[in-house]
Amino acid sequence: MTSETTLRGTSRTADGDWGRLNARLIPVNLSILGTPLAMFLASLAVTGGEINLQVLIALGSLFVTCLIVSGIGLMRLFTTRYRLTEDRFEIHVGLLFRSRRSVPVGRIRSVDLTANPAHRLFGLTTLRIDSGEQSTGAGRRLALDGITLADARELRRRIIALRDAGKARPADDTDGVLNTLDWSWLRYGPLTIWGVGGVFVAAGTTYRILNDLKIDPLELGIVKDLVHRFGTVPLWYGILVTVLVIVALGVVGSTATFIENWAGYELRREDGGVLRIRRGLLVARSVTIEERRLRGLELVEPIPLRWAKGAKLNAVAAGLGNRDDNRKRRALTSPMPRAEALRVGAGVLPAGPGLIEREGLNPHPKAALRRRVNRAVVWSLLPAAVPAVLGLWFGPSLLVIGAVTFAVLLPILLAFAVNAYRTLGHGIRRPYLVASSGTFAHRTVALQTAGIIGWKISRTPFQRRSGLLTLGAATAAGEGVYHVYDLTDHQALTLAETVVPGLLAPFLERSLDHHSPGERSPDHG
Repeated sequence: MTSETTLRGTSRTADGDWGRLNARLIPVNLSILGTPLAMFLASLAVTGGEINLQVLIALGSLFVTCLIVSGIGLMRLFTTRYRLTEDRFEIHVGLLFRSRRSVPVGRIRSVDLTANPAHRLFGLTTLRIDSGEQSTGAGRRLALDGITLADARELRRRIIALRDAGKARPADDTDGVLNTLDWSWLRYGPLTIWGVGGVFVAAGTTYRILNDLKIDPLELGIVKDLVHRFGTVPLWYGILVTVLVIVALGVVGSTATFIENWAGYELRREDGGVLRIRRGLLVARSVTIEERRLRGLELVEPIPLRWAKGAKLNAVAAGLGNRDDNRKRRALTSPMPRAEALRVGAGVLPAGPGLIEREGLNPHPKAALRRRVNRAVVWSLLPAAVPAVLGLWFGPSLLVIGAVTFAVLLPILLAFAVNAYRTLGHGIRRPYLVASSGTFAHRTVALQTAGIIGWKISRTPFQRRSGLLTLGAATAAGEGVYHVYDLTDHQALTLAETVVPGLLAPFLERSLDHHSPGERSPDHG
């Protein structure tokens, strides 16, 4: 079993000795009290020096909350002990409510380092140990929050050495840097919808905070000035300027996010069969992935990144925690040129180049194209139907709006439908199952056939009418199930039997008991 804790870092302890937290955590915990002070000064700046009772009560409550959080952090500092022995890692924490937890060294799947700005300011970091279980909660993860970087690296080295003792290790010439950040890739930073979405999130959060403080944003001087200025210009011009400002702020935000996430990026293969990813400007991160638990790779090309011939590479690996943890830790590369992502993928997996290329994959039946075209027509009709129906009562102008809406949406959605069909593909590149799909984000996954532990066959009523089904490859890694969409019955069964011979045989035989001789139904698979 595992747990959350922290570690000393003032001196390195020998195996079996108990260590404590680093004393530098005292100023780190006390720095939390600066939050209400900063908000108080911000309130003074926003209101022009006028503070009402509601604001004082809210800031006072925030100060008490921060004081409690700081006190809990200090209590953890003084009561936490840790110990690494030859076979397990142990942590004792708590004064009134004591917790004693340990994890066998052999069950440790990853040892990651993370440091927020406050930790980095005082030379500290957080070491996280994960047993790789899929459950949620503190029981499966152990965090040592507040040791020096040197001690964290030494502890990680000792844990990995004990865990891998007696196991075969790759030759030294396989170690080395696989990829580092090229700052020309910064051009891919703005190519994400999250930048624009972040503007609305920030605006909503600001409005909610001001509303909680009983401050009406519409009564602020800067807001009144903007409303006055926009009231003197044509409506179309005001809308255009607003859109341009939002896009500009989104570009700045997404670019800053790229820099924060990927500054200092390095992908390295280290001794002991470990891939290590280091990245982060303000919050430094170091993620480890055991190569023996690497089940494959996923190439992701979202719009508009793929329009710029860019892509990013994810690991399909066991031992990265539950689904949320996996999505945070699976990234092997930043957004980069697609050719570079393919090169990195060839260096990570022993299968070599061309593994996650869509070219050469088996096409899917034309019925899959018809399904996507039908969806495009339906989604073009639905928005157009609203003004068209209203036009029956309120005049022909709304009928014209409905017709124009349909005429504009239909070719766009048809283009997406055709593109989505062309993206569909599957194949076997031993020892990997390769599948490609996606509309707004193209995803090509190469999954190790030895890591497939089961099949999930599903079909919607619309697929049933088209004679198609979806074959899902279940694995104890990554997302858990990776789908091959819109196959015929024969294609799905042939693919499943070729990839993992005999896995579906018991289910097919069982289905024969309920059907006439010679009749097989994949629905029972």
